[in-house]
Amino acid sequence: MRPLILACLAILGFALAGCQDKVRRPACPAGQRCFEFGLDLEPATLDPQKANLISESWVIGDLMMGLTTEAPDASPAPGGATSWETSPDGLVWTFHLRRDARWSDGVPVTADDYVFGLQRLLDPKIASIYAYLAYVIEGGQAISEGKAAPSTLGAKALDPYTLQLKLAHPAPYLPELTKHQSFYPAPRHVVEKYGDKWVTPGRYVSNGPYRLVSWRLGDHIGLAKNPAFFDAAHVCFDRVDYFATPDAISVERRIQRGELDATNTFLSNRITRLRSVMPGYVRTHTSLATLYMSFNRAVPALQDLRVRRALSQAVDREFITGKLLRAGQQPAYAFVPPGVANYPGGARTVWAGRPLTARQAEARTLLAQAGYSPGRPLKLEIKTTNNPESLLLAQAVQADWRAIGVDASLVQNDGPVAFSAYANRDFQVGMMVWYADFNDPMTFLGLLKSDTGAQNYGDYRNPAYDALLDAADREADAARRGQILARAERLMLADEGTVPIDFTVNRALVNPRITGWVDNAENFHRTRWLCPR
Repeated sequence: MRPLILACLAILGFALAGCQDKVRRPACPAGQRCFEFGLDLEPATLDPQKANLISESWVIGDLMMGLTTEAPDASPAPGGATSWETSPDGLVWTFHLRRDARWSDGVPVTADDYVFGLQRLLDPKIASIYAYLAYVIEGGQAISEGKAAPSTLGAKALDPYTLQLKLAHPAPYLPELTKHQSFYPAPRHVVEKYGDKWVTPGRYVSNGPYRLVSWRLGDHIGLAKNPAFFDAAHVCFDRVDYFATPDAISVERRIQRGELDATNTFLSNRITRLRSVMPGYVRTHTSLATLYMSFNRAVPALQDLRVRRALSQAVDREFITGKLLRAGQQPAYAFVPPGVANYPGGARTVWAGRPLTARQAEARTLLAQAGYSPGRPLKLEIKTTNNPESLLLAQAVQADWRAIGVDASLVQNDGPVAFSAYANRDFQVGMMVWYADFNDPMTFLGLLKSDTGAQNYGDYRNPAYDALLDAADREADAARRGQILARAERLMLADEGTVPIDFTVNRALVNPRITGWVDNAENFHRTRWLCPR
């Protein structure tokens, strides 16, 4: 099966490369500078408090800005706030806002807009998939669960330009968290007027370097420089066009022809060819991201630890990373990737280090103990997105599971459809990548907390795990906190709470004429820092 997968990979690449594109670079108005970007997925929303996909984050990050923002290297830098200080116990943060900050319609951005944004994030009617991130703020969880009024949130406008956040527990990573789109301000004067339709062109107002001018589904999203942005004089590109182009081979050719300037991914197995035919374009960097699979615990078979362990240890991670992907990905036997700040690491699956053949033999034994046999095979469905790399990964796992007697079928959906299905638990086994929302182990481990909600796709629940995460939240000493979190990860891995497959590598194609692109582990590259050479 593996040679077949590799053959399919080669055939797919040649077939896609043979397609003919008719799209050409959009005309750039005379005297302006334009940046054309290829996204891997079509955004489903540009509402900061509702967004979920990485493709959405790329666009929203050009339109909006939080209290902090990404510097060129993605480290936290002053954004909507010029400075901040914390109380000695780390529970009260006071942010001093820019007095020259304006929404794109000229209305001042005030502390009330940040409070309103956080209240929207936690509003049960909004049902934000990222609401759990704001549980760090006092009263946040109770509001999200409908047990308290929004006014009880520990976010207060002390005056128009001073915001106070009272936390439920110390969070030294808060400046990392406030970069995230879910913490962006929301323009109350527009949202209350238009409701959910405020995110459409002509109504959308932004506080970032760009404003929304057009959005044609299936075509592109057009942005123009925001003259009301406080640093507009230093924003190089006058216009940004985001094209949703899931066909990775098509994107390659369009960049090679100069129709697009950059894209946020490419097929891993094509890296050698790309470096040959497009010298200077290929950008890779160690990523704070993990490719993994989730088991839907509503499926009776997947409630059995023996079944989950058999399925996880049968996956040949070395083949996937070394032969199938080949762009520097590393086999993952843990969930938190190497290099995450404030973390000692060291957690691994209980069976890590054993040869694949021994793992396969044990997997067959575990399945037999769970009541499955050649005459009564375990049947499962793997649901994934419909890009070529996801298909090949799913086929590899399908082959590995077939080797231990599991009958797995594959279902592919468009990206937004697949993630909607995961959130609604309309899947048995799902395949996804988690990119760190902020540089701290909690962005990974917090996903599997029982009260996280939709993004705990497998509904992993273990009171002991939750207790360890709560203890880590209360621990002020960074080293002791890291050790507690490592204990939690070991416990989750022993439960086979998820199936880590590989530690991902950031991959991008960037025209060498673009300057200011700084490779970084968090993989944030805001257009305001980019310029044409």
